[in-house]
Amino acid sequence: MEESYLVSARKYRPSTFGSVVGQKALTATLKNSIATDRLAHAYLFCGSRGVGKTSCARIFAKTINCQHRTPDGDPCNECDSCRDFNEGRSLNIIELDAASNNGVEDIRNLVDQVQVPPTTGRYRVFIIDEVHMLSTAAFNAFLKTLEEPPSYVIFILATTEKHKIIPTILSRCQIYDFNRITIQDMIDHLQYVAGQEGITAETAALNVIARKADGAMRDALSIFDQVAASSRGTITYQSTIENLNVLDYEYYTRLVDAFLASNVQESLLIYKEIRDKGFDSQFFVNGLAGHFRDLMVAKDPQTICLLEASDDVRSTMAQQAKKCTPQFLYKAMELCNNADLNYRVATNKQFLVELTLIQLCQLLSPSPTNSGDGEGQLKKIEPVSAPSAAPAPQQQASTPVAKPAPPVAVNPQPSAAPTVAKEPISHAVHPAPAPKTFAKVAPLGSMRSISELNDISIHGNRKKTEQAEANQAGVKRNEPFTDEDFAKAWNEYAASIPTEKIVANAMITCKPKRVAEGHYSVRALSLLQQRQLEEARPAILRFIADKIKNDNLSLDVDIIESEDEAPPSTWRTAKVLDRMKTDNPYLDTFIAEFGLKPD
Repeated sequence: MEESYLVSARKYRPSTFGSVVGQKALTATLKNSIATDRLAHAYLFCGSRGVGKTSCARIFAKTINCQHRTPDGDPCNECDSCRDFNEGRSLNIIELDAASNNGVEDIRNLVDQVQVPPTTGRYRVFIIDEVHMLSTAAFNAFLKTLEEPPSYVIFILATTEKHKIIPTILSRCQIYDFNRITIQDMIDHLQYVAGQEGITAETAALNVIARKADGAMRDALSIFDQVAASSRGTITYQSTIENLNVLDYEYYTRLVDAFLASNVQESLLIYKEIRDKGFDSQFFVNGLAGHFRDLMVAKDPQTICLLEASDDVRSTMAQQAKKCTPQFLYKAMELCNNADLNYRVATNKQFLVELTLIQLCQLLSPSPTNSGDGEGQLKKIEPVSAPSAAPAPQQQASTPVAKPAPPVAVNPQPSAAPTVAKEPISHAVHPAPAPKTFAKVAPLGSMRSISELNDISIHGNRKKTEQAEANQAGVKRNEPFTDEDFAKAWNEYAASIPTEKIVANAMITCKPKRVAEGHYSVRALSLLQQRQLEEARPAILRFIADKIKNDNLSLDVDIIESEDEAPPSTWRTAKVLDRMKTDNPYLDTFIAEFGLKPD
């Protein structure tokens, strides 16, 4: 009778510790414990699917009862105990699937079997697979037996989800964590299987199978059987990607070249070609993000080991990575990640992906708003140097009208002379606004920027310039003043900033007190008031110093910490408003636009 076909995952299932793939350190520990006869009463094998948990449990159970172990510590597969196990009729090794036997009654039946000693051999081994599927009541019924089993009983629990097991079970077991099988280990084992089956397989094709298996050796063998069935004895790279519907990395390589060349049309045509082959757009976006990640690790020789690919693919990606800047790769990964997050909620998913591709083409342009010549390309902006703008501040201290004179004398055209002379003169008369850029004062929308701009608009640039000149000269004003003078200047500043409601109301509600000579302290009603007063403190002190002609001033801003220190209504209003502004950051804008008085 002809022997029936057996899938590779079962045919090449490990039968000795030496044949276990990718778990050398763990199997060495198990063999040493058997050799030294230091066996625990309970083990827990954890790891993802297909990494060898159940296989190692069976090998371990067979080895501890083997009568003639090999010098390497593996079972002999020839003694009565090994033959009984291999033929599936051993009474000393019992397997239980907790996924379908997860109730209290199932555990009670197991406990009853524990009381029966072995007929042959030294131990009875109970292997409970998918142990995390047991119910809480079943776990509790199992606790006492697991903690103190008979001397001849060993429990081996296996699970893919250790976090679902209750801590009282974990504390009673020796825990072994299985590694995911590496790409190279899978390729080596698949080459061995292909040799045993008489199949010719390209290394690149086995690499695709190993990546598709995602760390599971059992999945890799199943995929290998699938590809081998369609290839009729020769597994090629092309047949593998067609059979598994895998998107070739060369598509991503072509796309990145299009991004680097800012070629929008080419990137959209490649995306259409991918869609015509039947690939899902979200799968494509995730693959593109992974390709950018691979380029990032391939860029540095120290991290190229993180690239799970063949040597040829590593070399190709390293060459392309040299063309990409780190900023380009980081931004590209961010765009792909955003596209993946927005994909499910997007109404027009194709448009979302195409927009992402266009944005990727624009990454190397200095200005994404400066389009090209109507062809969808981006025109790079040439760097602009501004040597003529630098002398403007220096002209203020010397002769402001002397330098514009030469252009007027040189130009013989009377129509252009007034224009040339007029523009420099206007800059010389008003030199202060020329070098000012409010972006350098503070970020847009911050209270510091509003305070300083408002201070400039009220008091004028002249006073600020005079004070800066005085500070540069090292002269500090030190006119005598009283607390009433300080309070009067304080109230005047509060009245001069009607657009800054929070700071103005805080200054009206909270009055400063003298702590030492020239040093004052004010206590805000809320964290928001404290923050705004601290940001406005430089402008407040400048204003008061100008009023009382004294630059030796300082101000501390604290917060009232108890309700007794403030009027109940004021305290309650400030606290409620502070909480509302924390929950809704747009409330400040709403209060400012409608001129409300929150305090």
